[in-house]
Amino acid sequence: MKYVIGIDLGTSAVKILLMDQEGNVAQEVSKSYPLIHEKSGYSEQEPEQWVEKTREGLSELVTEFKGNVEDIEGISFSGQMHGLVLLDESNNVLRNAILWNDVRTTPQCKQIYDVVGQERLLAITKNPALEGFTLPKILWVKEHEPEIFEKSTVFMLPKDYLRFRMTGQIHSEYSDAAGTLLLNVGEKQWSTEICDQFNIKHELCPPLVESHECVGTITEEYASLTGLSPATKVFAGGADNACGAIGSGILSEGNTLCSVGTSGVVLSYEERNDRDFEGKVHYFNHGKQDAFYTMGVTLAAGYSLSWFKDVFAENDSFEALLDGIEHIPVGANGLLFTPYLVGERTPHADPKIRASFIGMEGSHTKKDFVRAVLEGITFSLHESIEIFRASGKTIDTITSIGGGAKNDTWLQIQADIFDAKIIKLKSEQGPGIGAAILAAFGAGWSNSLQEIADLFIQPATTYEPIPENVEKYQKLFTLYKGVYQQTKELNEGLAAFRK
Repeated sequence: MKYVIGIDLGTSAVKILLMDQEGNVAQEVSKSYPLIHEKSGYSEQEPEQWVEKTREGLSELVTEFKGNVEDIEGISFSGQMHGLVLLDESNNVLRNAILWNDVRTTPQCKQIYDVVGQERLLAITKNPALEGFTLPKILWVKEHEPEIFEKSTVFMLPKDYLRFRMTGQIHSEYSDAAGTLLLNVGEKQWSTEICDQFNIKHELCPPLVESHECVGTITEEYASLTGLSPATKVFAGGADNACGAIGSGILSEGNTLCSVGTSGVVLSYEERNDRDFEGKVHYFNHGKQDAFYTMGVTLAAGYSLSWFKDVFAENDSFEALLDGIEHIPVGANGLLFTPYLVGERTPHADPKIRASFIGMEGSHTKKDFVRAVLEGITFSLHESIEIFRASGKTIDTITSIGGGAKNDTWLQIQADIFDAKIIKLKSEQGPGIGAAILAAFGAGWSNSLQEIADLFIQPATTYEPIPENVEKYQKLFTLYKGVYQQTKELNEGLAAFRK
């Protein structure tokens, strides 16, 4: 039996999957590491932690592996996006990595618009200037730590740095590079225009490869540290959302992913590179060659439900909290919730908007509120789907993963609000499985990425939209969209009274 390893380098932990040729998860290991918050809005990590914890995890996996390590044919990666790692001429790390959820770079985002222009930026990168992206971080270092910027010879994204430490080879790949604001997404090359506008050396951008491309084998030193064979091939891998798409089978037109974690993502496969979403949704290169994906984000998706539980039902389990919501009618007996607890990303990109319950009355019960929270989260996610459909995209099948896939009633709510068939998977390891699929494809297990995905990914249940509910939710969705416009000014005024 042959095997591959998928490494998912997340924000709080690295998760390692060993998968066999039949698509089974043979072993899995997880190792956590800390975040560094020096100031409000700052979020950093020490790259050496990624290296050390991955080494520990691989060593543990190999120790428990009963087969021949030479049968582990390849390793690939999924990684947290946007994080900035800067190396000097000796390839040493110059400072802690600045992560995707670091928000210190608002002035740099304004600078990008002032210098490049919003229309030109969207034409090149397909994405707006947001604090999480990599270019604003580079510009922050250039302004505030000029001595470090001067010593920098190459920048790397988190999983690319981890891969470099395993192979000694420096590369990036298109799906992660697309989240930097330095990549010409349509042309699949670094934008010399943007580099020149900010006096960034072209050499600071690493060589680009495809996600399934072999970039070498692990070094003799790394093999001795982990117990892996030095012949183990290493493949480039992809951004976490791109690998999540692959690991959920989002590999053809019309297929869409709905993922509910702390935040929520709606991600749709795209083969064209010329759609114009006016920056309302993200537009990135896929881990599948010559494909793309569009993505909308709800900042407080699962967080809205956990917030409600912590504040109003602290002693309830999530199962108890959701028990019986199937008996609450569509519309939660006239109660609407907007999940803007920490502002919103899609479609409003508004950091000041805040959440609302609209329509409260004395007869409402806790279960009405819970149903309203689930419906409000799903309405927010549906705003991304509405943008996709308005552009001409067909969305008829949606794979649901994460917290939104753990409750049958919520899955049916998704089917009804999205007016699409919802698929729940038997196993949810999204990004890690996506990385393993890329390794299997790169290792030649099949000449079709789709064929490997079909083997590794199995649907468990499908949920069809109920026409009567669809009609009711369409009316409610119109009311939901009105809440933002009618509370925007109120929330801007209330901002002065927040801590």
